[in-house]
Amino acid sequence: MGYLLLKAALSGVIIMIVSEVARRAPSLGALIASLPLISVLGMIWLWRDKPDAATMAAHSTATFWYVLPSLPMFLLLPMLLKRGVAFWPALIAGCMLTIALYALVTFAAHRLGFRL
Repeated sequence: MGYLLLKAALSGVIIMIVSEVARRAPSLGALIASLPLISVLGMIWLWRDKPDAATMAAHSTATFWYVLPSLPMFLLLPMLLKRGVAFWPALIAGCMLTIALYALVTFAAHRLGFRL
């Protein structure tokens, strides 16, 4: 139970740091948020729980492919905000786009023989 709380607390601290830094310096907050800290922590926790190279390789490969469909959200959100769309609808639109692109990537990967 302590291990689970440590994982949750460390992940929460990273999110808190990003939000506090971004409040003062948006670009620096974005830089920190763009670092694959959560992915690296996830890999560390996974390796600690199941030190298996094949599992880690599959996880890392799937992470790469699932990062790609999330990137257009970071272009759509500022575009909508600059056009006067309120934050929440713009964020929801970005999330919906990401979900649709996740589905597309998952479908395409399956059709092309990739196992995600």
